[in-house]
Amino acid sequence: MRLVQFSRKGSEGGVRIGVEQEQGHGVVDLKAFDPSMPSTMREFLELGKAGMECAQRALSSGQCVVPRSDISLLSPVTRPDKVVCVGMNYKDHCLEQNAPIPLEPIIFNKFPSAITGPYDDIALPANSQEVDWEVELAFVIGQKGKHIKEEDALSYIAGFTVANDVSARDWQLNKNGNQWLLGKTFDTFCPLGPALVTTAALKDAHNLGIRCLVNGDVIQDSNTSQMIFKIEQLVAWVSQFATLYPGDVFLTGTPPGVGVFKKPPVFLKRGDVVECQIDGIGSIRNTVV
Repeated sequence: MRLVQFSRKGSEGGVRIGVEQEQGHGVVDLKAFDPSMPSTMREFLELGKAGMECAQRALSSGQCVVPRSDISLLSPVTRPDKVVCVGMNYKDHCLEQNAPIPLEPIIFNKFPSAITGPYDDIALPANSQEVDWEVELAFVIGQKGKHIKEEDALSYIAGFTVANDVSARDWQLNKNGNQWLLGKTFDTFCPLGPALVTTAALKDAHNLGIRCLVNGDVIQDSNTSQMIFKIEQLVAWVSQFATLYPGDVFLTGTPPGVGVFKKPPVFLKRGDVVECQIDGIGSIRNTVV
C-alpha cells in the first residue's frame, strides 16, 4: 500500500490519512471510510496491525475516493518523536570525498520542525550561503521498540519514503564546533514524500535506483545497494540508545554528487528546483525560495 497525509483543497477539514489507488486514480479517505480512524499518520501507525487492516479494507472497497485534483499532499509523517539521520553511509559517497569507510553508523539528527511536504518550498536561511542537496531513502518506524535485533528489525518498519537531507554546509562543517545539527535542521530542510510505501509493497529496499536532479540535470545517480550499514543494522544500532516510537523517521544517507564536493563547489540559489527520486517509491520536487 501507499499511505499519504493530505488536505482537501478549499476545505478546512485539516489533515487526513489516505491510501493511494493504483495508476494515480485517487486517494481513499480513511476517516471517511471509518470515522474511528485518526487524522494523522503518527496516530494511525500507533494503531499497529488494526490500522493497516482498516487501510487495506478501505482500498479494496473502492469507496470514499477523493480525486487527485482535489487534494494537496503533505509530508507522509509530521511531528514525529525523532528524525534520525545517518552520515557517510554510501560507499561511493565516501570515495568522492576520500574518506574512510565508517566502522560504525555515524548518527545525527534533525528537529521534527525541519519536515516539509513533497512539493513545498525550501527556504534559504538568511545566515547561510552554502545550502546543499542530499537525496536519501527514508523509512518510518511502525511500532515501539528498544534493543531490537537485526533479524526482527523489518517488522518494526511501517514503510519507506523519499527524503532530501538539505544541508547548510557552512554551519555543518565550519561553525558551531563542527557539530552537524544546526546546519541540518533549519526549517524546511527535510522534505519528505510523496507517500509512505509499506514494507510489504517494496520488494528490496537495498536495490533501488536513487537520483537527485537540480533544474532538470541529474546530479546524484546511484543505488541503495551502495549502503554501508543496511536498514536492519541501523534499526538495531539506534535502538540500543533510544526507544523507537511509531512515526520516527530515519534518513539512511546520501550517494555521491552533493554540491560541496564539486570543483568548484555548487550551492542552491533562489529559483532552483530540486527533484529527488527513488525507484518504486516516487519523487519529491521542491523549489528553492
